[in-house]
Amino acid sequence: MSPVQEKTSITRKGPGARQLVEKIMNMIFLICGLASILFVVAITLYMLISGLPAIREVGLWNFLAGTVWAPTASDPSYGILPMILASVIGTLGASAIGVPVGVLTAVFICYMAPRRLLPFLTATVELLAGIPSVVFGLVGMILLSPMIARIFDLSSGATLLTAILVLAVMILPTIVSVTITSLRAVPEEYVHGSLALGGTETTTIFKMNIPAAKSGIVTGIVLGIGRAIGETMAIIMVSGNVPNMPNLFGSVRFLTTGIVSEMNYASGTHREALFSIGLVLFIFIFLINLTLNRILKKQPQ
Repeated sequence: MSPVQEKTSITRKGPGARQLVEKIMNMIFLICGLASILFVVAITLYMLISGLPAIREVGLWNFLAGTVWAPTASDPSYGILPMILASVIGTLGASAIGVPVGVLTAVFICYMAPRRLLPFLTATVELLAGIPSVVFGLVGMILLSPMIARIFDLSSGATLLTAILVLAVMILPTIVSVTITSLRAVPEEYVHGSLALGGTETTTIFKMNIPAAKSGIVTGIVLGIGRAIGETMAIIMVSGNVPNMPNLFGSVRFLTTGIVSEMNYASGTHREALFSIGLVLFIFIFLINLTLNRILKKQPQ
């Protein structure tokens, strides 16, 4: 075979080999995508199968609106309204503190921080993101709880307020990291155009860059809220873990801590009720993701 014929043969075989590789990769991606969907469906079905029996036995209204959680009493009661309200108020309170601080911190790191401080600030955010939640809980229990008790003259500093402050700090790394990435993705032409039209640096940041990065910022906020809702170890150490109706200066129990506290010895209806709490928590997270999708779809492209 001449060199010309050999080159022609290789050229003809090339597209076929590339097509085979593409088909294999497409098949791998398809399998991964289907596996992800199957995992979500399996988790959903498992939560429904495990959680619905207790809801049917106790009654949906009594379960969701009941104010007494006493599964081991002679006359058991399975009301989780105090835990639902504590989780919602704790998450909203942490978001009210953490979201503005996180976004403004990201703005400072991206646009205002001196260059010499950038490595230190970036490393600090990354370090904060890598700290285990139990360490946050330990610091909150040893330092923050006694301080809250002294400031407000309380017998115990394990309160809803302490839990809110700990959660606010825990969601900061997620919000800051995602917001920084989103702000740095804004095209420089936007900034130059705004400055050329007479806009100040502050106006450009808050009227141009932040709206342009809104999609990523909202994603970071929702991820932070998701972490706040799902947090367990830190909250169980600083909230008092008592299923009382929410009081800013009183002990409370969140949905997640309710499951962890009693799952190791629960049985029968009690165990099924804990799975029902997990189902309620699962629905909360689903609603958050649904809200995120609706917010992002309404944003102009």
